[in-house]
Amino acid sequence: MQRRRITVFGATGSIGENTIDLLTRQGGADPYDVVALTGGRNVKRLAEQAIALKADLAVTAFDECLDDLRAALAGSGVEAAAGQAALIEAAARPADWIMSAIVGFAGLAPGLKALEHGTTLALANKESLVAAGPLLLGAAAKHGARVLPVDSEHSAVFQALVGEDMAAVERVIITASGGAFRDWPIEDLARATPEQASSHPNWAMGQRITIDSASMFNKGMELIETKEYFGIAPSKIEALVHPESLIHAMVGYRDGAIMAHVGPHDMRHAIGYALNWPERAALPVERLDLARIGQMTFRTACETRWPALRIAREVMEAGGYAGAAFNAGKEAALDAFLAREIGFTQMSDVVAAVLDRLSVDSDLMKSDLSLEKVLHVDHLAREEAARIVRSMQH
Repeated sequence: MQRRRITVFGATGSIGENTIDLLTRQGGADPYDVVALTGGRNVKRLAEQAIALKADLAVTAFDECLDDLRAALAGSGVEAAAGQAALIEAAARPADWIMSAIVGFAGLAPGLKALEHGTTLALANKESLVAAGPLLLGAAAKHGARVLPVDSEHSAVFQALVGEDMAAVERVIITASGGAFRDWPIEDLARATPEQASSHPNWAMGQRITIDSASMFNKGMELIETKEYFGIAPSKIEALVHPESLIHAMVGYRDGAIMAHVGPHDMRHAIGYALNWPERAALPVERLDLARIGQMTFRTACETRWPALRIAREVMEAGGYAGAAFNAGKEAALDAFLAREIGFTQMSDVVAAVLDRLSVDSDLMKSDLSLEKVLHVDHLAREEAARIVRSMQH
């Protein structure tokens, strides 16, 4: 049997670690060759992974970390590289299955390059779809590649649609835990600190996505992703607060039926589904005891409490480069919050202001999508966000 060639972008993050865990467990039954692993500043862990999986190449995104990576890989036979050009070169190496789990906008260019091989791209990098969904999916179609969703919500929708007619879909419901502040009085949110926002009630995730969960920017991104990936009209996409986080998404059909995907708080399910698709392989995740769970509850996703949801709806309706501006503004606002330059609730103010100011250039925002223009809008939005943050400090 031919060995599958695997590459993992963002190997040292939470998605990457879970992917490595599954690859390690499945190595005997489903042989694979690891082409490349990439990571950030945690070069010690990246080297450990690369040596354990006998990878051909390990890449750190940071040039200044190259010497440390080479030292950690000394004598292993694993090639070391660093920087953005090295990430693109890693993506250019043919592989059968590629995990795209780089955090943020930085994951777009490697994902686009990887699709040129007609490969399967397991997409955990939501920014790629939000900022440049038509570009990414267009590249996949052009090269005969496949994009499989790894966000737990979109994997759930994907699975609920198997064997169904898209014309029969009436609604798609994306669930949200509500994040760290779902039970806080709304008037207290302005005083929330980065430390308080960094604790998720259900999921173990990285700091940035955990804070995005508290602000619901993460869910806003997922609403946009749903529109882009599945081609669903914005009016048919809903957000619903589900504190238990056991139902990851639901699809409602025109006959009144709702298909719900229920599973534990474990990203290895969505990763494993993408890794083994179209088959279902045994996965080391909890089997839910529904009698013990007893009940599941739901709440309205209030757009007054979570203005990120309202902004995301405006982005879906606007189309064009609004997603790129939204994502860049969101990333810049989060940086400012982590640096304590703005408050928690001011993040949505920054993003709304960025979109408002960039919308003045309607010729640019509505022009045909290209990678160069996406990068330009991303740059403009970050500059605008920095100006807005500075004005808030005066």
